[in-house]
Amino acid sequence: MSDKQAKIKKMLEMQHKFIEREHAGGVLMEEYFTPSDDSPLKGYRDEYRDLAMGVVGDAHKERGSQE
Repeated sequence: MSDKQAKIKKMLEMQHKFIEREHAGGVLMEEYFTPSDDSPLKGYRDEYRDLAMGVVGDAHKERGSQE
């Protein structure tokens, strides 16, 4: 599995867990944007963003549109 595929797999796993949590009891806006230190969403947005930007970077490298 390529690094890009591993990142996409991780993103899909994160989405799946988030959706499960949302269906189980909802996610408050405050919990999503400013999670407490003990929240399962702590670092979620940053990690997801970093993975997504990594996928974009990998795609550019594959296409030769980025050095």
